[in-house]
Amino acid sequence: MLLAIDAGNTNIKFALFDGLEIAARWRIATDARRTGDEYAVWLLQLLELEGYKRSDVTDVIISTVVPRALHNLQVLSSKYFGLEALVAGRGAVPWGLELDVDEPQNVGADRACNATAAHAGHEGELIVISFGTATTVDHIGATGAYHGGIIAPGINLSLDALVAAAAKLPRIAIEAPATDNVIGRTTESQMLIGIYFGYVAMMEGLIARMKAQIGKPVKVVATGGLAPLFQQHAHLFDAIDGDLTLRGLAILYARREGRA
Repeated sequence: MLLAIDAGNTNIKFALFDGLEIAARWRIATDARRTGDEYAVWLLQLLELEGYKRSDVTDVIISTVVPRALHNLQVLSSKYFGLEALVAGRGAVPWGLELDVDEPQNVGADRACNATAAHAGHEGELIVISFGTATTVDHIGATGAYHGGIIAPGINLSLDALVAAAAKLPRIAIEAPATDNVIGRTTESQMLIGIYFGYVAMMEGLIARMKAQIGKPVKVVATGGLAPLFQQHAHLFDAIDGDLTLRGLAILYARREGRA
């Protein structure tokens, strides 16, 4: 089975794949100082709880936007699974898609994986939105080429900045408001409305502008834990896949093996 690891700025996600299907998944907060031994103590126990053995892992593939985390994840793979981890976009695992931008070397691994998975699952022109530490909005052409996109502050980052800069504002949880009312009557409700519907309006505006620039029918695919939250009050997306980046890793591995 394939162990796919997606190291993001906020969380590192692990998924055990049986072919292209996820058999189990886990996540841990990103800490570039965490050692391979610390990962192993955590992960090997979780594998056992799900009914899997260490020997069930036959390959490891890593995608990372946190360069400092890569070495320790490679140590995890070599020391505890006896495997040399594959790294997405390097060596034996090229992206296999056209990076049609001015700085292709700077395209984030997560965005390339998202493009790979979205194109494999959907036909035609695509807009892929990923809700993470940053919110990214990307254009994937009908041929699977990555044509660039947008980077905006993630919603939690925006909320953290607001609370840190305004001494009397409380920390609130991100959730969908109970109604479509946009006139809040308490400090907390006003903050929730501003964050939530402000983000909905940003998404609506960016999607509309990108669709107009593409000039063809487009399907919008979203990923990240907050995607379903924003779908509740506005039909922003045509499809939601919370595991898009991990699926992209599995597809890249399967292509290397000649199975996709």
